[in-house]
Amino acid sequence: MLIKVESSKPLEEVRQKLEETAKSKGFGVMSVHEVTNILQSKGHPISYGCVIVEICQPKAASQVLSKKPDISTAMPCRVSIYEENGKTVLATISPLQMIEMFNEPELKDIAQEIESTVKEIMEESAG
Repeated sequence: MLIKVESSKPLEEVRQKLEETAKSKGFGVMSVHEVTNILQSKGHPISYGCVIVEICQPKAASQVLSKKPDISTAMPCRVSIYEENGKTVLATISPLQMIEMFNEPELKDIAQEIESTVKEIMEESAG
């Protein structure tokens, strides 16, 4: 399941706000992928702006990875910011559904907490 939030703000403004908001809520910005620029430089352009920001909450990451290293394949949280139909869209895969995929019910509370915070970060960034 995707969590999506729309904004009328420009992509770059939303990206900057997302990075600031994530940091203010205890998340680190692990990496930023300039998808549009990367594809253009490789000769395969797309017709819209797209950036992926990877964020991580260190305490939660440590708890989850201590329990099951396989979950590292789904980390960190990736928030895609892209232009669609005149809007800027923020989208991420539900951390709660990702945890369910790994069949680790005891990690459900952590996943729910992360999902709530990431959604809050996205909503604040869009506003």
